Amino acid sequence: MPDILTTHSEEETTEAGRGLAAALSYGATVALVGDLGAGKTAFVRGLAAGLGLPPNNVSSPTFTLVQEYRGPVTLHHVDLYRITGTEAEELGLEELATGKAVVAIEWAEKLLRPIPGAITVRFEDLGGDDRRITIER
Repeated sequence: MPDILTTHSEEETTEAGRGLAAALSYGATVALVGDLGAGKTAFVRGLAAGLGLPPNNVSSPTFTLVQEYRGPVTLHHVDLYRITGTEAEELGLEELATGKAVVAIEWAEKLLRPIPGAITVRFEDLGGDDRRITIER
């Protein structure tokens, strides 16, 4: 059964990410699915904070594809917005989730096949700052 949350601000969306981080273990992959502006990057800021990393360092890696944030746990923040599914397969994303690392993939719906064991987080824009966040473990 998925967890369904409704947030009413960017801060609440960030806190939802922090909450999920507390339940993650090393090697976890979080697949983020949702439209542009739905709150995926704000959620990743919360993941970072929950993993003991500075949330203010998190920005959308649209042009670099992968941002790496190092600390007690390494967070690999991936953005597939500008690439095709075939190009995404060539990135070797499954190899990023090794050691003391967590991977968060924005635009995960572009993957040709799901990453085994990934937690899927779906974002639905309800208008204004309201979001419905569905977490499927």
